[in-house]
Amino acid sequence: MKISISEQLSNIETAHGVRILYAVESGSRAWGFASRNSDYDVRFIYIHIPDWYLSIRERRDVIECPISNDLDISGWDLRKALGLFSKSNPPLLEWLGSPIIYMDAFGLASRLREMLTTSFQPQRSMYHYLHMARGNYREYLKGEVVRLKKYLYVLRPILACLWIEKHGTMPPTEFSKLVRDARPSVTLSAAIDDLLQQKMSGNELDTAPKIPVLNEFIEQMLDHYSLLSGKRPTPVADYDALDQLFREMLQSVWGNTP
Repeated sequence: MKISISEQLSNIETAHGVRILYAVESGSRAWGFASRNSDYDVRFIYIHIPDWYLSIRERRDVIECPISNDLDISGWDLRKALGLFSKSNPPLLEWLGSPIIYMDAFGLASRLREMLTTSFQPQRSMYHYLHMARGNYREYLKGEVVRLKKYLYVLRPILACLWIEKHGTMPPTEFSKLVRDARPSVTLSAAIDDLLQQKMSGNELDTAPKIPVLNEFIEQMLDHYSLLSGKRPTPVADYDALDQLFREMLQSVWGNTP
């Protein structure tokens, strides 16, 4: 699959006339609880030639490929990505923390990770994770019979909120690190471990009776972070530094190409 992904990325560069600066695995494989039949969710950041940006026309700033052979691949233009970085967009920041990297060129990712140490906005990110957890919980886990795998998609953003509250930094992408840092009770930890083992063994975790210890924890945390999410100050993004990084990437990749 890694060979296939590399070929797909090369084909995208040729077909769209771009250079890919950074490509990673996202979703369940990056989070660490993929099952055997999980898709590969590849996400990338790319850059056009300088002349592409010198236009009054609004142009499409994403590349999306049809899902094929368990491969879901899409990417964002660098200017779009830097704009989202200025807002501490969690999906983008999770790409920067992905443990599975397929392409890393021209030092973009390392520059952004360095900038993140002073530009991370806890309030924005906490709100994103809280919204994600609340929506999934309300839709999938409120009844007496629930979709078990959705617990993982609620627990992960809740634990991300807990990390932000404790450390004030971007949470790690891997679910295991979030669980370890949260230090859950023995009962809660056992329930989480059981879900992970079932998910990773290939069990689709369809519907089953709800798990009270998980629902109680989730509801407690949702109430807590609903009150906390608006209390942290929000740093001002350094747009000058991001503009400079954008120009440097153009120069590094394309030189004097128009």
